[in-house]
Amino acid sequence: MSDNGCGFPAPGLHSFLFKPLFTVGGFDFNKVMLLALITTALVVGFFWAAFGNAKVIPGKLQLVGEAGYDFVRRGIVYETLGKREGEKWVPFIVSLFFFIWIMNVWSVVPLAQFPVGSIIAYPMVLAVIVWVLWVGLTFKRHGFVGFFKNVTGYDKSLGPVLPLVMVIEFFSNLLVRPFTHAVRLFANMFAGHLMLVMFTVASWYLLNSWMIPAAGVSFVMTMAMICFELFVQAVQAYVFVLLACSYIQGALAEHH
Repeated sequence: MSDNGCGFPAPGLHSFLFKPLFTVGGFDFNKVMLLALITTALVVGFFWAAFGNAKVIPGKLQLVGEAGYDFVRRGIVYETLGKREGEKWVPFIVSLFFFIWIMNVWSVVPLAQFPVGSIIAYPMVLAVIVWVLWVGLTFKRHGFVGFFKNVTGYDKSLGPVLPLVMVIEFFSNLLVRPFTHAVRLFANMFAGHLMLVMFTVASWYLLNSWMIPAAGVSFVMTMAMICFELFVQAVQAYVFVLLACSYIQGALAEHH
């Protein structure tokens, strides 16, 4: 029985906690880490298989790989950075997009049934990588003075409000930016998984009671949530890399 006495095992934070699969030197390796490693292997393995022996007349696997690669290259990188500046960033953005997408698709895969992005450490690490890249690229392209103007939004035309704007922009770019970049992905995956767990558990609970018709409704909602989650997972991967491209574009742009 649950704590509320109704017998319904309501999902909560415990749904995001996993016992270690094994421990090495005091380091616990759990299910989420395993899914992240499998995701990395899948992304690397797929593109290696698709382009490792690329042909002029592509096979089915190469066609799928080219379609995915071209979607990110033309639909995200070129649209944000342009072809000349963006070409060098295509491999990084493609890798980032498919890693984020696949690591969250696990939420609807039997046995796995958990989106890696719902553990905030993973989106945060990815966001920090993008942030470090943005900071380093801005320094490299503009030097210290240019970097300072870039992160503070320095603009003499703002007049008396310039100091206030500079303080706000400084904290927004250097402190808030990586946090919001990560939380956007984390929050969507966390909420989506919680909803999926709730409707799945509710379907099973109602099926084992006298409210069988309600179980059917809950099951339909579960199927609808799965379809919606598949959509959200792709959109969140798209948004994350689109923001990454916009940060890179801001680092490369000349400050006026």
